[in-house]
Amino acid sequence: MLRFRTCPVDEEPAATLVQGMRDEIAALYEGLNLDGPDMPKAGPAELSPPAGAFVVGFEDDEPVCCGGVKRLSDDACEIKKMFVAPDARGRGVARELLVELERRARELGFGVARLDTGPRQPRAQRMYERAGYVAIANFNANPLATFFGEKPLA
Repeated sequence: MLRFRTCPVDEEPAATLVQGMRDEIAALYEGLNLDGPDMPKAGPAELSPPAGAFVVGFEDDEPVCCGGVKRLSDDACEIKKMFVAPDARGRGVARELLVELERRARELGFGVARLDTGPRQPRAQRMYERAGYVAIANFNANPLATFFGEKPLA
C-alpha cells in the first residue's frame, strides 16, 4: 500500500523522481525540450498551494512515484508529471497515484481534471481511458501530446 506525502516538486525526494520522468521522456521523444517556450508550464509555481499540489508516493520508506495538480481555471485542473519508478511498475502504482491526484484535486475545489500524453506512451493513455478520461480537444497547446483527456471529479 502506498502512502502519499506532499512535497515541493523541486525538493527531494520529488526532484529525483521528476528527473527520472524527464530522462524517460527525453529518451522517448528525442530532441524534446520540456522547458521550451511551447511546452505547458509545470514548475513549483504551478504545482504548489494554494491552487496546486505535488505528491510523492512511498512504499515503506522508498519513494516510488510522483505527480502534481495544476490549476487551469476555477473549476478545472491538469494532472502533471505523473511518474512511477521502473522498479515499482506493473503493480497498480500508477492507478493508485492517479486516484490520489484526483482526490487532491477535489480537495482543492476542482470539478474537472484534464491530462495529456504522447504517442509513445500508449499504456498511459489506456490507463487514463480505463480511469474514465474521455478524449477532448487540445486544451493546453502541448505540441507533443496526441491524447487529451478530461474527467469529472464529482
